[in-house]
Amino acid sequence: MKAIQYRTYGGPEVLEFGEVEEPKIGPDWVKVSVRATSINPVDWKLASGGLDGALDVFFPVTPGWDVAGVVEEVGPAVTELAVGDEVFGYVRKDAVRGGTYAEKVSAPIRTLTHKPANMSFAEAAAIPLAGLTAYQSLVHCLEVGTADTVLVHAAAGGVGSFAVQIAVARGARVIGTASEGNHDYVRGLGGEPVAYGDGLLDRVRQLVPGGVDAIFDTIGGETLAISGDLLARNAAGRVVSIADPGVKELGGTYVFVRPDVDDLDSLADLAQSGKLTVEIAASYPLAEAARAWEASMGGHTRGKIVLTVD
Repeated sequence: MKAIQYRTYGGPEVLEFGEVEEPKIGPDWVKVSVRATSINPVDWKLASGGLDGALDVFFPVTPGWDVAGVVEEVGPAVTELAVGDEVFGYVRKDAVRGGTYAEKVSAPIRTLTHKPANMSFAEAAAIPLAGLTAYQSLVHCLEVGTADTVLVHAAAGGVGSFAVQIAVARGARVIGTASEGNHDYVRGLGGEPVAYGDGLLDRVRQLVPGGVDAIFDTIGGETLAISGDLLARNAAGRVVSIADPGVKELGGTYVFVRPDVDDLDSLADLAQSGKLTVEIAASYPLAEAARAWEASMGGHTRGKIVLTVD
C-alpha cells in the first residue's frame, strides 16, 4: 500500500511517499481503508522532534491521527464494528509509528466510531482531534452551559471553530477572537467576534462589562496571561488551555486530547443535527502531504486542511 513516511526528524522536506507493508490488527483492532485524514499542527511538531520527550517514536514514522474510512477487516474480539462500516476516529496509539497518512491503517476499537452519515469522508476526517479537543475542554473541564458567556481564542481556527459551535449548541453566549477578515465567519458559527491584539481586554469588557464566565485558550503566552483579567469575579479558574501548561498558574486546566468513543459519538450527533459543521480550508491528495504541511505551518488557516486517498 502507499503511505507517507519520515525516517528522521525535520520539516516537510523529510516526508516520503511510497510503498509500505500493510498494517496488522490485534484482537480488538480493526483495519480501515482510509478515505481521508486531516492535518493537525501536532503532526509536524512531532516530526520536528518537538514531542520527543513525551512520546515514544519509532522510525520510519507514518504520521497522522485523524481518519475517516471504511472498515476492511476486524479482529476476533471486535463486536462494535463490522466490515463495510463507515467510520471516523482519533487513532492515537501508545507509540508514534503507524499513522493515518496511508491507504490503510490499523486502529484500536477504542479510537473509532460510526461516521456521521450526512458528512463526506473529508469533512468527517477533519473532526476527531480538533473536535474532541474542543469538546473535552468545554464539556468535561469547563462544564459550559446556558448561563455562561464563553471566550474562545482563535475562534476561526480548526479547534476554535469547533469550540464556538459546541458552546453555542450548549446554549452559551460565545465571544471569539479572530482577525477582521474572519469576523463574518465567526458570526456564522454563532459567535460574537472581537479583534486580536492590543486593546483586547477593553474590547471584551465592552461586550461583557463584568467579565466572561469561562475561557478556552488555543494560543498561550501573552494571550493566556491576560485571560485572568477577562474572567468574572466568580469564575476564577475557569480557564482551559491546549497550548500552554502555564495555565495551571492561573488555577486553570491544561488539556491534551484523549481518544474517547463516547465523545466522538456526541460530536457525530451534533453533526447529524446540523449543529456542528466543518470548514475545509484546503484539500490535497495524500502524495502532496508536504505541501499540506507547508500550508498548515504558515498559520492563520480557517478551518481544517485535509488529505484525501483515492
